[in-house]
Amino acid sequence: MQSIFRGGVLLAGALMMTLAAAAQQQPVSGRSYNSSFDLGVTFNLERAQVAETGTPDFWLKGGSVDAAATVWRGMGMAVNASGGHASNIQNGISLSELSLMAGPRYTCNLPILHRTQLFTEGLFGAVNAFDSVFLRSTGTTSTADAFSMQLGGGVNVRVAKNFSIRALE
Repeated sequence: MQSIFRGGVLLAGALMMTLAAAAQQQPVSGRSYNSSFDLGVTFNLERAQVAETGTPDFWLKGGSVDAAATVWRGMGMAVNASGGHASNIQNGISLSELSLMAGPRYTCNLPILHRTQLFTEGLFGAVNAFDSVFLRSTGTTSTADAFSMQLGGGVNVRVAKNFSIRALE
């Protein structure tokens, strides 16, 4: 419950900072908002533990691809596809997972830092875990599905005309 509350507070803070920065931007007369597209590839490292108490932690390693399109005044859609794998998490059992999420994204340019963009997003979708052992009321199975959610934002810093580096997410 505390992690949900902390996540909500962080999301609200990021949204307020984004809206405050956007409110300070001066509109340029005769200038229309351009649509944009961004694509990101990241390496993911997630620390996890089997549900039993006293079991050691393991690291789920993988990657993700993020794509977003801004279409109107900073508003747009974002999509995230990610996957991960951990070998021998317990007694020779491995774990693999794939997730796909999509949702709204708001992006704005920071007027103080001319090459910097701030974005906030809320992505929702599903995750599928497989090649492992999952308990169910009817016994065990090798796959499991669940709801997934990613709330947050980040900072992109432009280093060339059509290339930015994600400094923070």
